[in-house]
Amino acid sequence: MQTPDYNSPAALNSLLAAHGFSMQKKFGQNFLLNGALRARLVEALDIARGMSVWEIGPGLGSMTKLLLEKGAAVTAFEIDRGFIQLLENFFADEIAARTLALISGDVLKTWRAVLHDSEAHVPERFFGNLPYNIAAALIADTIESGMRFDKAVVTVQKEVAARMCAKENTSDYSSFSILCQWAYDVKMIFDIGAGNFWPRPHVASCAVSLAKKTDFPRCKNPALFLKMMRALFMSRRKNIRNNLTAFLGDGEKALCALKCVGISPASRAESLSIATLLQLSDALNASIMHI
Repeated sequence: MQTPDYNSPAALNSLLAAHGFSMQKKFGQNFLLNGALRARLVEALDIARGMSVWEIGPGLGSMTKLLLEKGAAVTAFEIDRGFIQLLENFFADEIAARTLALISGDVLKTWRAVLHDSEAHVPERFFGNLPYNIAAALIADTIESGMRFDKAVVTVQKEVAARMCAKENTSDYSSFSILCQWAYDVKMIFDIGAGNFWPRPHVASCAVSLAKKTDFPRCKNPALFLKMMRALFMSRRKNIRNNLTAFLGDGEKALCALKCVGISPASRAESLSIATLLQLSDALNASIMHI
């Protein structure tokens, strides 16, 4: 079965209608119609032949086709069963040759099982036009689970991209900003206007590149760092002394750790750099080790 014209909303709509399928808003389905932008996204992924790639939300395969043409070994996660059926027809040869594997279901629920398959390894690349309703959760989920890709290129809502790249003392800076920049060097590549998608979303998008940091994790106890970071940003209006006291259940220990790192108790977490937060985590870890 021949792939459709990925640049034509009419052709895509006709294909879906012919098979009794339709776009489902609950899955955050938006197809990127601009072929030049699709090519730029794949080029940014920097693929060499034979590399393993996880693609999230392949839809009808416009990006999948480009990845396969680059010689990648693709594992594509797709929640829409109707799309899975079409992909199986479009790429029957690649599936038979085992250069493409289709994983049906919610990627948030399936990726761990795929990773822990006896033949699976952490893929070298991570790619996708991420559904807006799961983008931040999926990225955070992989990092917190200790899974990092050599390189990732994702298209996300522009607001999510801003949070991923935000620095301290800005309104977008959050525990998610820290999580992304702790694990990766994060960079916005280019904006993608809503008019490049079908159906047209109500928000602008942005392509973001994530390159795995070599000096990771930069702290003694990554699990403690993650818990501490979430606790400090849970109540953004509270100062760091109050949030840290609530986290530790001990005000004296909180003050001691802050003093050790040279952080003012009146500071808020959003004013602290990642490096400072990592130092605070190590100070807390040292105090725990000496109990």
